[in-house]
Amino acid sequence: MFKSVLIANRGEVAVRIIRTARSLGMRTVAVYSDADREALHVKLADEAHYIGPAPARDSYLDVSRIIEAARKARAECVHPGYGFLSERPELAEGCAVAGVVFVGPPPAAMRAMGSKSQAKALMQKARVPMLPGYHGDRQDAKFLREKAYETGYPVLIKAAAGGGGKGMRKVSKAIEFEEALASAQREAEAAFGDGRVLIEKVIENPRHIEVQIFADNHGNAVHLYERDCSLQRRHQKVIEESPAPGITEKMREAMTKAAIDAARLSGYRGAGTVEFIVDPSKGMTLDSFYFLEMNTRLQVEHPVTEAVTGIDLVEWQFKIAAGEKLPLMQSEIHLKGHAVEARIYAEDPEAGFLPSSGRLYGLHFPKGDGIRVDSGVAEGDEITGYYDPLLAKVIAHAPTRNGAFNRLSHALAHTVVAGPRGNVAFLHALSDLPAVREGKIDTGLIEREATELGTWPHPPDLAAAARAAEFLVAREQERIVKRARKRSNEKSSPWNILDAFGLSAPRETGYALDVGGKRMIARVRFDEKGVHASIDGTKAAECLVIPAGEGTIAWHRGRQTVVSFADETVASGVPEQADGMILAPMHGKVLAIHVKAGERVRKGQALAVIEAMKMEHALVAPMDGEVVEIAVAAGDQVRERAKIAVIQEKEEAKA
Repeated sequence: MFKSVLIANRGEVAVRIIRTARSLGMRTVAVYSDADREALHVKLADEAHYIGPAPARDSYLDVSRIIEAARKARAECVHPGYGFLSERPELAEGCAVAGVVFVGPPPAAMRAMGSKSQAKALMQKARVPMLPGYHGDRQDAKFLREKAYETGYPVLIKAAAGGGGKGMRKVSKAIEFEEALASAQREAEAAFGDGRVLIEKVIENPRHIEVQIFADNHGNAVHLYERDCSLQRRHQKVIEESPAPGITEKMREAMTKAAIDAARLSGYRGAGTVEFIVDPSKGMTLDSFYFLEMNTRLQVEHPVTEAVTGIDLVEWQFKIAAGEKLPLMQSEIHLKGHAVEARIYAEDPEAGFLPSSGRLYGLHFPKGDGIRVDSGVAEGDEITGYYDPLLAKVIAHAPTRNGAFNRLSHALAHTVVAGPRGNVAFLHALSDLPAVREGKIDTGLIEREATELGTWPHPPDLAAAARAAEFLVAREQERIVKRARKRSNEKSSPWNILDAFGLSAPRETGYALDVGGKRMIARVRFDEKGVHASIDGTKAAECLVIPAGEGTIAWHRGRQTVVSFADETVASGVPEQADGMILAPMHGKVLAIHVKAGERVRKGQALAVIEAMKMEHALVAPMDGEVVEIAVAAGDQVRERAKIAVIQEKEEAKA
């Protein structure tokens, strides 16, 4: 076994790899960018090496910097994790030149299967069912548009490298194709360093089932059963489980055979995942599934496979890379119960799942039988807009599917991730959704059940805000008392202080609050038991209150309410959202400005594109009108709610 490993990644996967490497007695080496100097994976590793500026292309996506760090650290092997360079043969080749073992498949297999287009060509030879579309190398826009027309709309433009929904656009009409193509190519280039795409026919609301495979250098290949990843939004997996609900033994046999055939055909080695699309109109039958792609790396959802098989997949990766045979043969690998995983993201389900950033003021994960948490963050960390917004994964395992979902639901009900906006309440609602519990899942379920899942702008939680008001007032009392004691050097009761917060003040007082950006008045009453607040007649709820700078966060039913005293004398500096004011929905980089001052625009017309956490977000005109101001330029970094442009409604624009 290796004595040392450099982990060419960050976040929860780096922490995950460190855990297994340590158990095998290996020295662990982390890498970090400017944004990750104080990151958890850096603190946990035995040593860490700086690899460059915060943007991924200048650090985590730079092969030369990774190889140089491995050389300096005298690492015997490099584990790429998932994302970033994990599916780039250039890293494997660079490791070979440097005399370092790459923990993953050989470059030839990565090129054959890591490229969606080459993988599809290989699977066609194996007579595995394929979706109609174009999977070749030609990439000029006119040609791809013709191929989309031949395939028949709706089509999916899809990055040829990488995954996670990045570089992917569904196109319903020919007129939308060119803009969607350009956006997908930019996003793929930014996320994977490869802007190539392919075209696929869209099957509406399919099931998404994948098979975990392993192969060694001795001609052995096995599968570790399947995972169902159908619960998605914007092609991004949200909840995954194993085994797949409703799968028949014959269908499992056919899918796992196709996956192992793919490994053998490509000369594969190590861990890989073969993904399939299942047409729900045909049911779970032998002719209902189509090859989708192969991921030549570890998957984010690998813990559910570990739970149901009892196998440490990262340990197997190290052993195979070290030249050992597979630890188990197919007949020795068995399913044990059911497992489900929920991904916790720094994103806002109430605002179109826009990524969020900021300081992580509160973090708590539950413990219990059958519960595992993989996290790459710690309380106090700063969540930036440079990388994927995945913060942690909660995995539940039980003898039955319903038991696993019950454990997941309970765990999410007791999870706290406060600071950046997050999706804990959404995940909790999804885990309890009747259709999910009944196994009636597909990739369109979340969109169909959006209202039930709470993915709409909620009014302020007045009960939580009132509890936050109680905390703020009590904290201010304590500060006044401390200042008074310091001045008088006397021990006195806070209730004897002659101050607006004391009992000599009116028994009920109004305080102006900033509640999630809205000004509200809390009525605060004092008595011998303490401080009691209400807002618009709503009394304070029992909830967790977390200090957040000069303000506070009230955590109530999986949602957070950010509250501070309103500054009555100084303007906040944040522009009000007037009808024609276009504000940045999150921290990010302005990729493009599509209009100029003085230009007339129509409602829904694209005005600008902002990139955050490796995803692009288009800002559109809210109405017909004229652009009277452009406040930023392409390339600018902007903060959330920064002014981007101003549209003024014009009578002539309506004509």
